[in-house]
Parts: sequence; C-alpha cells; structure tokens
Amino acid sequence: MNHTRGLMAVTLAGSLALATFATAPALASSHREAPLISQDPVADNTDLYAFRDPVDSTKVDILAGYIGLEQPAGGPNFAKFGDDVLYEIHINNTGGATDDITYQFRFRTQVQNANTFLYNTGPIASPADANFNVQQVYSVQRIDRSGSHMLLANQPTPPVNIGPRSTPNYETKLAQPTVAHLADGSAFFAGQRKDPFFVDLGSIFDLLGLRPFNGAHAIPEPTPPMGTPAGVDGLAGLNVHVIAMQLPITAVSRNANMPTTIDDPASVIGVYAAASRQRVRVLDLAGGAPRNAGRWVQVSRLGLPLVNEVLIPLGLKDHWNSVDPKDDAQFFPNILDPEPAKLIPVLYPGVKTPQGGFDASGNPRRTDIVAVLRGAALGLSTPNLLPPADLLRLNLATPTSSPGSFTRLGFLGPAMDGSNGNADGFPNGRRLGDDVVDILVRLLAGGTALSPDPKNTFDPPAPNKNLSQGIDGVPLSTPLMSTFPYAPTPIAGYCQQAPNPPAPAGQPTSPPC
Repeated sequence: MNHTRGLMAVTLAGSLALATFATAPALASSHREAPLISQDPVADNTDLYAFRDPVDSTKVDILAGYIGLEQPAGGPNFAKFGDDVLYEIHINNTGGATDDITYQFRFRTQVQNANTFLYNTGPIASPADANFNVQQVYSVQRIDRSGSHMLLANQPTPPVNIGPRSTPNYETKLAQPTVAHLADGSAFFAGQRKDPFFVDLGSIFDLLGLRPFNGAHAIPEPTPPMGTPAGVDGLAGLNVHVIAMQLPITAVSRNANMPTTIDDPASVIGVYAAASRQRVRVLDLAGGAPRNAGRWVQVSRLGLPLVNEVLIPLGLKDHWNSVDPKDDAQFFPNILDPEPAKLIPVLYPGVKTPQGGFDASGNPRRTDIVAVLRGAALGLSTPNLLPPADLLRLNLATPTSSPGSFTRLGFLGPAMDGSNGNADGFPNGRRLGDDVVDILVRLLAGGTALSPDPKNTFDPPAPNKNLSQGIDGVPLSTPLMSTFPYAPTPIAGYCQQAPNPPAPAGQPTSPPC
C-alpha cells in the first residue's frame, strides 16, 4: 500500500489521520536541531512555551527562545538578537494549521561609542544609561484578519547580565523596566534569560543514555548511587534569549471571547515560532555591515518540542525548517515509524516498545500518540479532535493548576493513568517547569495509560512507565520568576560556574552575586 497516498485520503476524509505522527516525540530540545541552523544561532529556535497566566487567568503567556547554549561569560561581544532576522510567533485559532495571527519582531542595534571595544563603559544603571554602549531596540507588529498593526516601536531590550560591577541590581533596574505594558493589557519582553529547559544533553546524545538506567544499557555504565542526583542538567549554567508575550485571551481566541467549554475546538489555539532571513546577503569588501535583500525565507521553526531533532533525517532537517506546519505531509514517510522507538529496544535489551508503522489495513499502530497529538490530552472528545500539525496546542478553557499541585510530568502526573496529572501540563500547552523529556520518552516507549495494550488494561509495563532522564525539575539556584516574563534571571558572566564538575543537588549553579 502507498501509505503517503493513503494518508492523504484519510486526512481529506476527516478520519483518523496517519499524519499525526508528524508530531511524535524525540529526546532533547531543538537547540541545534539541523545542520545549517546550528551554524546560525541568532536565528535558531530553542524552545517554545504556551500557558495560561498563573497570576491573571484572563491572559495567556507565550515564550520563544533563541540562541541556544549561550555562555554567560560571552564578552566582549555578548549575544544579542539578530538585526537581520525576522522573528515571528504564529497562532492558529480556527482548528487547522494555518496562520490566523502573527506577531513579528524586528531588532535594531545602536552603538553609542564606536571608538571603544567595550560593551559597557561603566556600571549600567538603567536600560538607557550612557554607559550601556551596545543598545538594542525592537518593534512588534501584529498581523491578523483585519490587517497589520504596529504595537511597539523602539522598545529597549536589557543588557545581558555581565556581573555585579557592570549590571548591578539586574532584575529590578535593568530587566523589569524593559517590560512593555500596552493599554489593552498585553505585555512584551525581549532579552536574555537563564534557559528554563532542563535536559541531560551529555547522556542522551551518548547513544540515548538515561543515567538512572545506565546498568540496563547495551553499553552499561555505573548507575548513580541511590539518593544521589542521577541526571546532569546540561543547560544548568547556560542562558538563552527570549521573546515573551503576555496577551489577553480575548486577543487570540477564535471568537474574541474567554472560552469556558473545554471540549470545544474553538477553545484551542496552536502556536509555533519561526525565524527568517532575506534571500540575498552581500558582504562588504571594506568590512562593513552586509547588505540584505530579497524576500524573507524561513530558516527555523519550532512548535512541539523535540520533533526536528531526531525524527527528521539529516538530509531533510533544513528543508523541514523552511516549510510551515500546513505543509508537513511531505515528511510523513520519515515519521510514521519513528526511529527512536526502534532504537530503545536495541540500546536497552529487554525494554519492548509498541510496534510502529501501519497494520495490514494501513492504519497507524501507535494509537496513543495519535490520541495525544490530535488533542485527547487537551480535553477534547473524539468528535472534536483536531487535524494533525506541528503546533504547540493549548486549551484556553483549561484552569491553571494551583502551585501546590504542580507536577513536572504534566498530564501524566504521579500516577501513570493520568488521574493525578495536571490538565494544563504538557502537551496541553507547555509550562516552564514541565519535564517534556520524561513525558515524551515514556510516551514513545509505550509507558503511559494511553499506550496500545492488547489486554486492554490501564497498567503500562515497567520499566517503560518509569523511564526518566533523572532530573527532578528546574534547578533550585535559578527559580522561575513569579511574574512576567517568568523565565529565570540570566546567569551573570562573572558568576558562571566552571562546567566541571556539576554542582551538587540543591547547590547554586553559580557563586552568589
């Protein structure tokens, strides 16, 4: 059977779409997910978050990260957004995969004194301080059905967090003053933050290693002793640049209202972030700034975490970045039988995963991934499930979890049947503390109550349901902010710890400043 052709037919018929596998999980965040974009960090999407605001439930927060694996001690030319990059956050609110609302961000750098090599010529007391030598401002434009609307112009970004001499009182004097508050209740921020994502990059990309299961790997390593931290957060000492929006729900919902019905596609938005460059770049023979011309070409995009990283083969990764979610059908043959699902039983002998691909009738075998990624985890019933797309979807009618009930495992929760999970956790949106790696590796391995089970029980097998990278959550030394933009204060270059050895559990990741 030609599965690609069959997939098209099923999708057009509105039945269970095989294309849902386009949003199957992988094992690490898209910080360097494709060959070309890995060489262009200022345009590289790292992570995307979307959640109802925990302080004001009438608003939704969307955060998009760029410039992954950013060293805090990056002087004298510290990281910043690209003046020649078009940054965009796209929102669908009609249940499909098209762009119904787009927010565009453009940046412009202003060097105050070109006769010094210094980023700052003294302590920076405010975002407009004359000592802040390399300043950057940005504009925000919203594009929707009614046209284009300029929301912000010449809005300052904060300096990077250099250290106690250069950037004292960083959060209160430099970061928070750059949050722009609009009359309609919207708020915008663009600048450096501590990367809130946590992942054991060193182990996972060492042949899909999970340190708590080192002894079960085909190439065993010592398992960390009981009671000691198992996973090592590869991002613990690193920063990222974040574009953050706090928007009234009425500004993004389909009917410009506050949705209250969970089982309603009109209550759901789908989000993805992107970055584009102009098609032509001409270098200056005298060493001046390059000239850019031509139409914008998308070079990076990110919806659901982890898709491009390991599900798209090397030869197609950069092409994937260039197209929109509505055009993902061309990649289905590479995704319908996910490579990581086949690697887990090889690398962990004795761990069996559900069979992927299709049955004799051409139907997908992984009904659990189909259920989650068509909206089952959003609270939608079967008749209201959405068509597949690489979008981070959020049900705006879902109440936010109280701080005391938050679980990093999102909809899985402490119980494998999801009964004690958070209705607003990933994949119903993505909060800053959600452990998407553990959630997705368990889903991929068939370790959730949704997994295909011929016995029709609600008890997924062990160790599949317990697979974990061994990191309990956001490090204690970099707590999430209690107010917008929520992502942690960036680590100062002066305070950056040496990369080895990792800090003990519960200890600061950098000296106090």
